[in-house]
Amino acid sequence: MPQTLRILHILRAPVGGLFRHVRDIALEQIKWGLDVGVLCDANLYSGSAEQSLAELGSSLPLGLHLTPMGGAPGFACIRAISETRRLTRELDIDVLHGHGAKGGICARLGGSLPARRAGLRPLRFYTPHGGSLHYFDGSVKGNVVVSVEAALARLTDGLIFESAFARDRYASSISLKSVPNRVIANGLAEPDFARRELREDAVEFLFIGELRHLKGVDVLLAALKRLNAATARAVIVGDGPEVAEFKTLVHRLGLGARVSLVGALPANIAFTMGKILVMPSRAENLPYVAMEAAAAGVPLIATQVGGLPEIIQGSDTRLVPADDPEALACAMALVADDFEAAGKRAERLRSIVEERFTTTRMVRSTLEFYRDALLRISAERAPAATAPSEIYCYRENP
Repeated sequence: MPQTLRILHILRAPVGGLFRHVRDIALEQIKWGLDVGVLCDANLYSGSAEQSLAELGSSLPLGLHLTPMGGAPGFACIRAISETRRLTRELDIDVLHGHGAKGGICARLGGSLPARRAGLRPLRFYTPHGGSLHYFDGSVKGNVVVSVEAALARLTDGLIFESAFARDRYASSISLKSVPNRVIANGLAEPDFARRELREDAVEFLFIGELRHLKGVDVLLAALKRLNAATARAVIVGDGPEVAEFKTLVHRLGLGARVSLVGALPANIAFTMGKILVMPSRAENLPYVAMEAAAAGVPLIATQVGGLPEIIQGSDTRLVPADDPEALACAMALVADDFEAAGKRAERLRSIVEERFTTTRMVRSTLEFYRDALLRISAERAPAATAPSEIYCYRENP
């Protein structure tokens, strides 16, 4: 009888879109009958992160495990790699799946020595999630990152990219010829497709995301300043390292009466506070918030960066150039002036996202990739004994 596949997902920070992805894929894999655990940084970043981890941990058959990982390479990184190897042996892990740069290091180095009870090493999968890809820019730091990623690619049984953009950016610096790889987009669960209900005091524009330069909050504020409608208002939902800087900018631009910074909130609550979601990002991979907005029927104004064109592909939703306050202001004015038409475009985009970006599709594609690697490596180890019935199984219809 085939054995149940045993998977350990590894990531550093239990926050943001990366944690959302790991949580979703882990919970969905459990529905498919698999044994799943998660390893992440013991240094929690907020009370909400602690709560989210506690909720996830209670559902994991192989448990939630915490170890210090640290930001820069050092003793904590070595300790995290050692902990990965220990858990691989103790839990008899078949698949190590690293997410983000630090998770990728742990999965590939920690899983590269025989560590399972049977004396075999686990399969090592890696999803960059855009983090290290932001450094593929030719800078000194970027060249170091590329060198490390290239070395680790030789220890990788499968690379998963969330978008064609991410795959192409990786391939621009590191050859993919010898590394099995697939583009598997993020997915949303059924509850994410509930249509939002606007509050009576909802403002015209809404931003949701981390408050840092990369997300273009300053571009949004500059665009808002340019709008002819002096009463156009915006709510900024999120937190981050540059929140104080953006608060100062709000007042310097004379937007104190028109802009509210309300801190971090769940997306489904934030969507009720503003009619139109504005994403003025300078860089993205395949952002969850754009897909969530589409799923909830929220009109979207976003920049032509990263994987955003892949989300809106096939719809009549249009993107604007990044780092261009004038173009963003024009788009904001046009959408606000004809909100009814914007709502119809949002519904058409919702249908596309509902068809292409689901957790069921994401997990099925991921498990097929795992299975292909299991078949390939099992054939290499014992060609005569390999048969599909001997490969670990999962439920086809959870």
